[in-house]
Amino acid sequence: MFKRVAPYIGEYRKYTRLAVVFMAIGIVANVVPYFFLYQIIAPLTRGESIDAKYIVIRVAAIAFCEILFAVLYTQGLVFSHISAYNTLKNLRVSLQGKLERQPLGNIREMGTGRIKKIFTDDIDQVELLLAHAIPEGIANIFIPALIIILMFVVNWRLGLLSLVPLVAGMYAMGQMMKSGMSKMGAYYEAAAGMNNTIIEYVNGMEVVKVFNKDGDSYRRFGDMVRKYRDFTLDWYRVCWPWMASYTSILPCLAMLMLPIGSLWVIKGTVSLSELVLVLCMSFAVGPSVLKALNFAGKFPQLNYKIAELEKYMEHAPLKTGMSEFRGVNRDVAFEDVHFAYEDKEVLHGVSLSLKQGTTTALVGESGSGKSTLAKLLVHYYDLDGGAIRIGGQDITDMTLEALNDQVAYVSQEQFLFNTTLYENILIGNPKATREQVLEAARRAQCDEFLARLPKGIETQAGDGGKQLSGGERQRISLARAILKNAPIIVLDEATAFMDPENEEKMNEAIDEIVRDKTVLVIAHRLATIKNADQICVMKDGECIATGQHRQLLLSCEEYSKLWEASVGASTWKIKEAAGGEVQPI
Repeated sequence: MFKRVAPYIGEYRKYTRLAVVFMAIGIVANVVPYFFLYQIIAPLTRGESIDAKYIVIRVAAIAFCEILFAVLYTQGLVFSHISAYNTLKNLRVSLQGKLERQPLGNIREMGTGRIKKIFTDDIDQVELLLAHAIPEGIANIFIPALIIILMFVVNWRLGLLSLVPLVAGMYAMGQMMKSGMSKMGAYYEAAAGMNNTIIEYVNGMEVVKVFNKDGDSYRRFGDMVRKYRDFTLDWYRVCWPWMASYTSILPCLAMLMLPIGSLWVIKGTVSLSELVLVLCMSFAVGPSVLKALNFAGKFPQLNYKIAELEKYMEHAPLKTGMSEFRGVNRDVAFEDVHFAYEDKEVLHGVSLSLKQGTTTALVGESGSGKSTLAKLLVHYYDLDGGAIRIGGQDITDMTLEALNDQVAYVSQEQFLFNTTLYENILIGNPKATREQVLEAARRAQCDEFLARLPKGIETQAGDGGKQLSGGERQRISLARAILKNAPIIVLDEATAFMDPENEEKMNEAIDEIVRDKTVLVIAHRLATIKNADQICVMKDGECIATGQHRQLLLSCEEYSKLWEASVGASTWKIKEAAGGEVQPI
């Protein structure tokens, strides 16, 4: 485990070493008082008289040793925590960097609950390894090992007796670890599932209340919590008997030594002085060994969590190159593109060309592959086959930064950070001036609602942009794309949240933005894309027809059906019939 974590310790490794040294010296200071105690007891066993001064000196020495132990052990903990928390920082930064290079699909499959657990709970567990298990474990096992050797030097038979509880305790611990490991995977899966469900439950609270789904949602929430409870209790039910065994046996090195040693003293095979000395030493060994082995009991959990961290850190990143953009133009070509979500292929050899300065629309039923194709252009995922090129250059040949400079992506669900609207727009081009940001907001038709806000463009967006309506968030996202001014624009239902009054203005703004750009647009309302230079009809992951609106109406049955459905939906109204029933007209 330490080898796995060591690369992230870096320059703070010296603090871990210092922690071990300080704690080891501290434990020696904590052990020495037992020898002073022996010096007080031994003369009494021989019938010798001792004066008060003799006792006071040793009591003072014991007090000094305990103070020294407290100081040194505390300083050791200070050093170990400096190393531990800087290592946690390095781990989190490294994991964040590697997650950024992952395909977005992999991150979404993990779920926010699991990611939160990895970044907080699981990485925090590494603190136990670095701040406690390694320095305290080494110190607490090394010094008692020396004391046991001294026991053998004093009397080998008494030394052997002291080993019996140690061997029995370690056997019990080994059985606990063996039993616990068999159930650990299911336990952590249940914990991750519960975290994801809790976050989903909280995020979906509004929908749950509006549609009276409290019972269904709470039932699922309760099921996951009970599942976690059951796995936890099942795990502990297996471990508890062994845990109780070793925690009661390990501290009692005198368990056999006292009765059998006393018998040997009576028979004259062992001196009383030897028995008293070994007993005093055993009192120093038990607590330290128990503390060290308690940390050993945590190692399977730590090993599992570190293995999980490694799994996410070693996941294959997106295939990217080191080149800047060097395409001859801004033509986009999808060449025999294949893509699958896990084992299910959703795009089957799609080929499509987008000429520079033209608008291409993707249409089709839900699940036909439109949004997936658009996301592949901005390299959210790696292809399973084929290629996507911009100006003849494969997008996997260039860096993500170079690709992002070429493509602006506006989806139907845009995330706003909990900062000002100004700063949310500025993300599109951090080097832009304030005048450019305000101009982008104006062109995205944001002026109307910004004027209503108390602080205008300096208003806080709220958590996830909750201070704004869906349409307002969409316009802020569009302003962000305007400010970016990329030569290729992907609009994935960019007007999905627009009300009829604002949609016309938004379409005018979009027309201005996309002028002289290479545009890929996805829309369910076909009236908004009927003037596109090229329309690609998607069905079951394939491009079954391409052409202009009039062409496709005559030549493509699937497009005709989509057009009729779109026209029908746009004229759909409701009226109240006799008896209070609502019906379409």
